[in-house]
Amino acid sequence: MEEERTTVRSANRSPTDERPRDDDPNTLMNAVVGAVVTVVTAPLLPFAAIAGGGVAGYLQKGDLGEGAKVGAISGAIATIPAFLFAWAVAGFLLLGGEPLLALSSIFAIFLFVVVAVYLVGAGALGGALGAYLRKEL
Repeated sequence: MEEERTTVRSANRSPTDERPRDDDPNTLMNAVVGAVVTVVTAPLLPFAAIAGGGVAGYLQKGDLGEGAKVGAISGAIATIPAFLFAWAVAGFLLLGGEPLLALSSIFAIFLFVVVAVYLVGAGALGGALGAYLRKEL
């Protein structure tokens, strides 16, 4: 009799009830971990944002949409240090002056948009790949 109740109860569960309550992922923490992976591996890997987004998507334990979302958030968080580094490099190499004073505001805004679009897009792609790998493995 008890076995029938368990079977009926589990058959009526919705797809969102598959994980226990205490196993819910922390989206912000997973995004921060992915951003740290992106920033740390950027000097070593050409597509570090995909790797960071993949780590965040893998840790999220969700579907492709959730993985892409946390990967995009990870890329957005990694945008700030990546932009500051790119701005300093451009200031030293391209203009040869003080890194914070050598660049105009228009160039800085353009550089920020380029870095943000790249990191958010690559992070979303990596997050979706990480979520896919989590499902397959």
